[in-house]
Amino acid sequence: MLSITDEVKEANSVEMKTKLPMGIENFREIRRQKFYYVDKTALIRELLENWGKVNLFTRPRRFGKTLNMSMLKCFFEIGSDSALFDGLEIS
Repeated sequence: MLSITDEVKEANSVEMKTKLPMGIENFREIRRQKFYYVDKTALIRELLENWGKVNLFTRPRRFGKTLNMSMLKCFFEIGSDSALFDGLEIS
C-alpha cells in the first residue's frame, strides 16, 4: 500500500510527463508534439451555428487568440490532418 506522500509523488510524475506549450501558438505542433492542450474545439461548432459576416474575437493578451485561429485553420484547411482532432470535442 502506498503512503499519501508516495501517491502524491506518483500523481505528480504522471502530470509532469505532459509538456506545457509555453509560447507555442501552432495548433498542429501542439497536437503532434503531445503538449498539454485545453480543448477549445467547441468554438468551431459555435462558429458554424452562429456564423456572421464578420466575427470579432476579443480576449486579453496571451489568452489564446492566435492558437484558436491556428486551430480553425487546421480544421477548415483542405487536406489538413483530421487526426489532429482525435479525442477532442469536435471529433
